[in-house]
Amino acid sequence: MTHKLSVAPMMEWSDRFCRSLHRVLSRRARLYTEMVTTGAVLHGPRERLLGFDAEEHFVAVQLGGSDPADLAKAARICADFGYDEINLNVGCPSDRVQNGRFGACLMLEPALVGECVAAMKAAVSLPVTVKCRIGVDDQDSEEAVDTLTAAVVAAGCDELVVHARKAWLKGLSPKENRDVPPLDYSRVYRLKQARPNLPIGINGGIKTMAETHEHLRHVDSVMLGRVAYHEPEILLAVDPELYGEEPPVADAFEAIEAYEPYIAARLAEGHRLHTVTRHMLGLFTGRPGARAYRRHLATEGTKPGASLQTLRDAVAHVSRDSADLEDAA
Repeated sequence: MTHKLSVAPMMEWSDRFCRSLHRVLSRRARLYTEMVTTGAVLHGPRERLLGFDAEEHFVAVQLGGSDPADLAKAARICADFGYDEINLNVGCPSDRVQNGRFGACLMLEPALVGECVAAMKAAVSLPVTVKCRIGVDDQDSEEAVDTLTAAVVAAGCDELVVHARKAWLKGLSPKENRDVPPLDYSRVYRLKQARPNLPIGINGGIKTMAETHEHLRHVDSVMLGRVAYHEPEILLAVDPELYGEEPPVADAFEAIEAYEPYIAARLAEGHRLHTVTRHMLGLFTGRPGARAYRRHLATEGTKPGASLQTLRDAVAHVSRDSADLEDAA
């Protein structure tokens, strides 16, 4: 299956509730879990960490780790859970992952990354992919990307998704690493030209479908990050614009109606409303009443006993007049 668009793995955001909302908006977008460390998979509460709903497919799990044997074991566990793809994180710049010797610091150890990919490929029949940066700190991005790519291709990597920024392991916070290092999309384009047979995706700072179309002239897939979270209605354009198919729902109002049975099921399991609806605050961006919607959900949705009616009351603040889309939010 060709995935022209994916929603990035985002820590503390792309949990199962978020992914289920995104699936309501697009049948075709590839969805990713948050990064899960091999230690958590091997020793933690697996159902809570890895459980997902069948409606989420196609869904990939992103693993963080650097021990080939542990990654192989974790990949097998994830395959047994029913995931469609195993992705290795070689891009996260946080102190925690550096201390654990995984994430972006692995850009400095391409041979080890290749060993990790080979171990996972030997352990599962699923696609094994890698998400990386164009380098870290003072690395030469031409050499860094080429060396890493050679290692993972030799190991059987099925796809490489490249965040088109360096990661600065010293001096920048994880948040700053998402914005401060300059984007270099052309570096990813050159990689695709050099590796025409390797599926290559691009990530970093992409905010519109127009930009998505432009990138797809040069690479195989586009990965959206924060824009898909903060303005999830962008996903409504994925199926019609990239696949020529009708979107699952017409707009955010229909999306919430379609999502209500899922929310009701989670409430019945004992989850609080806010656990699910915190991922919905970005809906209705640009419509009059969006701010009141967000405020209502953020305040009332966190209270004990908050229910579907709480969500409906929040939606009631939003104008349904499609001609009235001046941003009064």
